[in-house]
Amino acid sequence: MSQLPETINGYDAPHSTQFSVFLDNRVGKMYELLKIFDGVKLRMVALNVIDSSDHAVVRLITSNSTLAHKLLVENKNAFSECPILLVEFGQGLTLAKLCMTLLSAEISIHYAYSLLIRPHNTAVIALHTDDQYLAGKILQRKDFVLLGEADLCGGGFEDTSGFDSYDLEAG
Repeated sequence: MSQLPETINGYDAPHSTQFSVFLDNRVGKMYELLKIFDGVKLRMVALNVIDSSDHAVVRLITSNSTLAHKLLVENKNAFSECPILLVEFGQGLTLAKLCMTLLSAEISIHYAYSLLIRPHNTAVIALHTDDQYLAGKILQRKDFVLLGEADLCGGGFEDTSGFDSYDLEAG
C-alpha cells in the first residue's frame, strides 16, 4: 500500500493523521467546523464525536492532513493531532481477530471507529493503541492491511458515507 519513510529501525507503519477538534457543546458548532472543509481538495474520510455536557471533541481524518491542518489553524480552531492506524479487513479478517492479535501482544486499544469510505470495497477502521508502532508491525504480520494517507486520495474506493466527498482533480 503506502510507501512512507522508514524509521531508523527500518520500519514505519503506514498511518494517517487524526485531528481532535475541541468545540463548545452548542447548537451550530459542528456545522461551523465542517463548513471550513466545503469546496476544498480533500475528502472527509472519518468522523467521530465525543460529547459531554459543556464541550465536544470531534475526531477527523481527511485525505489531505496538510490542508486540513492549515484550514483548522486559519479558522482558529483548538485542536491536536496524532498518528492513527487505518486497518483494512481483507478476506477472513474480523474485529475479533484484530482484538485477539493485539491482546496476544498485550497492546491496549484506546479507541476505534469506522471510516466513511471503503477503499478496495472492504471495511476499514481507525485504530489508536498504546503502542502504534508495535501494533502496526504485528497487524501486518497477521495479514491485516494498513493504509496510509496516500491510499485515501484517489479513486478505487466506494464512498458509502452519504456525505459529500470532494474530487481531488476538481478546482
